[in-house]
Amino acid sequence: MKLHCFTMALSQKIGQSLRHVRSRFLQTSCGLSKQINYAEDIDPQQFALLDEPCILVDENDTNIGSASKRDCHLMQDGSSLLHRAFSVFLFNSSGELLVHRRSDAKITFPGHYTNTCCSHPLHIPRETIEENAWGIRNAAQRRLEFELGIPPDQAKPEAFTYLTRIHYASPSDGMWGEHEMDYILFLKGDVSLHPNENEVQDVRYVKRENFDNFLCGLRESRIPLTPWFHLIAQKFLPLWWKNLDNLDKYTDHHQIHRMLD
Repeated sequence: MKLHCFTMALSQKIGQSLRHVRSRFLQTSCGLSKQINYAEDIDPQQFALLDEPCILVDENDTNIGSASKRDCHLMQDGSSLLHRAFSVFLFNSSGELLVHRRSDAKITFPGHYTNTCCSHPLHIPRETIEENAWGIRNAAQRRLEFELGIPPDQAKPEAFTYLTRIHYASPSDGMWGEHEMDYILFLKGDVSLHPNENEVQDVRYVKRENFDNFLCGLRESRIPLTPWFHLIAQKFLPLWWKNLDNLDKYTDHHQIHRMLD
């Protein structure tokens, strides 16, 4: 009797293990098939960047590890992994905002207009420095050069004003999406531009008094905005832009603005 019970228990355990292995195999097979399908449709340069290590965070912006850019942006059950990002708003000496249109090669939100630069700090020592968002600043300097050809000495980390953070999420299509803890950085100064055509298809400076007309023109031309730029332009940008020379009173490093609706 004892032997029979032992045999039955062992059989059940083996069955459970086999079902688990089969389930994992199917998940891996589906994931591999999905990867093969999307790899065929992605620009080679953008595909290579999917291996970059992003910084995973919890809802309080605590660093909890890393995941590839690919894993951070693949949609699973209607969402994607929460990770750190930044949005740079660069203004020239006349107070005009530099905006750009993302290239059609971009994986998320191709062809959308957006702020000066938007990207991710990497999970590397230089870009995970927490104090005064120094890691974010270093990442912003790196990406401004990569995307727009702005020399590092024209975008020094100490020159950025770190204003606040927003937590937002937005799907791009059925496969890719954004779920980011987005640091907002302002930078003032005249810079040299040499845009990377694989990242950017158009750049322009916009005056504050013409910004609404600029947005209206995009709507009439059916050119969309990135979701983070749309949110920031609606809720924060007019006040910040109006007080460009007095931003200290608007810095808020404690509150995380939840913009998830």
